[in-house]
Amino acid sequence: MPDKVIINDYKIKTKQLEINTLEQDRKKLNMTFQVFHENYHDVTTLLYQNDFKVEVPSHQLQFSAVIHRYSTSIDNLYKENAIGTFDLELVEKA
Repeated sequence: MPDKVIINDYKIKTKQLEINTLEQDRKKLNMTFQVFHENYHDVTTLLYQNDFKVEVPSHQLQFSAVIHRYSTSIDNLYKENAIGTFDLELVEKA
């Protein structure tokens, strides 16, 4: 189900969102979202930070996280009109 996730004040509209609880009540967030040619640079620059303040307003959830797993369906979104699907798994910092 579509949802909104905010990572370091950058809003992402998800295609799929799953929230789980790990040991010590740490959160794990799995999300799938589309990245368009126009915002590719912004998204990849954000992900390279790997130090995130995550907010999921619809679940009243906020936590600090790092990337646990990340993949994309396309590696060249610099081409005009390109669209890629990103799969991102964030884990709450211990």
